[in-house]
Amino acid sequence: MAMRTVKAAVIGTGFIGPAHVEALKRLGFVEVVALCGRNPERTEQKAAALGVPRAYSDYRKLLANPDVEVVHNASPNNLHFEVNQAILESGKHCVSEKPLTRTTAESRRLVALAQEKGLLNAVCFNYRFYPLSQQAKAICDAGKAGDVYAIHGSYLQDWLLHETDYSWRLDQEVSGESCAVGDIGSHFCDLVTFITGHTITEVMADFQTTHKVRKRPKAAVEAFAGKTLKPEDYEEVQIESEDFASVLFRLDNGARGAFTVSQVSAGRKNRLVYEIDGSTCAISADLERPNELWAGYRDRANESYVKDPSILSEQAQPYAHYPGGHPEGYPDAFKNLFLNVYRRIAGESSVDDFPTFVDGHRAVAIVEAAVRSAREGRWVEVDY
Repeated sequence: MAMRTVKAAVIGTGFIGPAHVEALKRLGFVEVVALCGRNPERTEQKAAALGVPRAYSDYRKLLANPDVEVVHNASPNNLHFEVNQAILESGKHCVSEKPLTRTTAESRRLVALAQEKGLLNAVCFNYRFYPLSQQAKAICDAGKAGDVYAIHGSYLQDWLLHETDYSWRLDQEVSGESCAVGDIGSHFCDLVTFITGHTITEVMADFQTTHKVRKRPKAAVEAFAGKTLKPEDYEEVQIESEDFASVLFRLDNGARGAFTVSQVSAGRKNRLVYEIDGSTCAISADLERPNELWAGYRDRANESYVKDPSILSEQAQPYAHYPGGHPEGYPDAFKNLFLNVYRRIAGESSVDDFPTFVDGHRAVAIVEAAVRSAREGRWVEVDY
């Protein structure tokens, strides 16, 4: 029997909002009925291009639409608390981009509100939903990696390499106190704790602001499409947020870990690499190569998994939709995440097999502890 149709709306017309729309449309039983953005003309254009029938420039008017059952919040970080709270108070289920909020004071309030309202809530930690991320979790869940001794890795990008690179993510009033750790370090922490089942309890962080002064375009970058910016097209702005960080951490089982995040690493476009060292084997992946997973052994030959549902564990198989040799990656991870969320909403599932506001709150708490550690130069306990 086909699942009932669920009607959804997406707030946000930047990079990630349309990615949500496209992933939802692939589910087959979800109808995206509205798109919301602050610029009315741009939102109308985006909605038409994506085949979404209604366009709003005020999210409150969208929330008044009785047809909408679920709302995705892909607005800038400084709006996450306000918009997520309004979604829940309107009686609609909420799927939020990360970070859930900029502070734990706000995230705790959202966790409590969602519980009070009895509404489904999710946060978009999409890297959990690569088929081989699920395979790595299956290995750990089955005890095949043994006891976790150490976790290490990095998440590297280059989009803030030049002093003329600028984003609202560098504005602490919009993004929050952290840039690199909050933006991409949160993904690393969520992924490795999801795979291992262990919790980060303490952090020791060292932050670097590579460009303490950046040159911000005086007008929106889109306005300069097709022309090279000249010196007079920029204004200098002071930067406080980190674009590089190293973080040591301790786990609830006493194991140690370390990760590096960078948005100034030339040639690295979106490279999340992790290694989990267990007493039986180590498992490692580079998510720029999402169809590969490595397992290392002391006393026998190492193994390489490829994304092929016929050889994956039963736990991972549902997340691989194409035969081996047919790559699946970033857009497919969103589809997998949203499929679990919407099966729950449609009444076809009774488990929350996706990151919830509780997971979003935990990520905010880790980032908050890292910011404090970098500022005070000491180990800081994560206050969940």
